[in-house]
Amino acid sequence: MSYVELKGHRDLKVCQLAYKLAMEIFKESRVFPKEEKYSLTDQIRRSSRSIAANIAEGFRKRQYPKMFVSKLADADGEATETQVWLDFAKDCEYLQPEKHEELIKGYEEVGKMLGARMSMPEKFMPRSFRKP
Repeated sequence: MSYVELKGHRDLKVCQLAYKLAMEIFKESRVFPKEEKYSLTDQIRRSSRSIAANIAEGFRKRQYPKMFVSKLADADGEATETQVWLDFAKDCEYLQPEKHEELIKGYEEVGKMLGARMSMPEKFMPRSFRKP
């Protein structure tokens, strides 16, 4: 089995993509109506940011495969929640359909990447914890 040697969570493509998508949501949500500030705007920003944060936290716990998978599952759940908020934003006409589709596809990709990592957590273990 080949192992990936990573220096930090920022090396993970899934973390890079999750961060990029969260920043896109931040930019898009700046024009949401003021009455949405404490509901939709706050919720979509929190869930989108939580994805990258959970991936980073999971990366630090990767020597414990069950904890690693648990944090990635949390990230996947947050990605799904973010998709629901994106649906609301589109249906309330705060988000253009094209941007909605682009972001949804991005989160589908994040989900696939997380699923692949959850299916083989041992590949991401630090070298010192691997079995010879």
